Amino acid sequence: MTAIVKEREPRSRRSAVVAGRTRESAARRDSVINVRVPRLLKGLIDQAADAVGKSRSEFILESARTHAIDVLLDQRFFALDPDRYEAFMQMLDAPPASNKKLKALMASKAPWER
Repeated sequence: MTAIVKEREPRSRRSAVVAGRTRESAARRDSVINVRVPRLLKGLIDQAADAVGKSRSEFILESARTHAIDVLLDQRFFALDPDRYEAFMQMLDAPPASNKKLKALMASKAPWER
């Protein structure tokens, strides 16, 4: 997946770039996204990308990917009939059975505390 937000290169140069790609990168980047944006927005994106040391495309793809994942995770929904819902809620409310692995996990520090 590639985002192109810059002016198009002449066809001969684009063909040379595509021909120079390795097989692996050509297989991974098999789709193009073209976006037209106002100059002010392009400038804002460029400034932000420069601030984090990324190319415009890298910045846009990372931002879009992160937002897409968040949107999809927020949209997860499942429906249960009343009996199954009650059973599900009881499982959530019931404490897990104690075992060695659970005790070790609870005794360890969280990764962000290490």
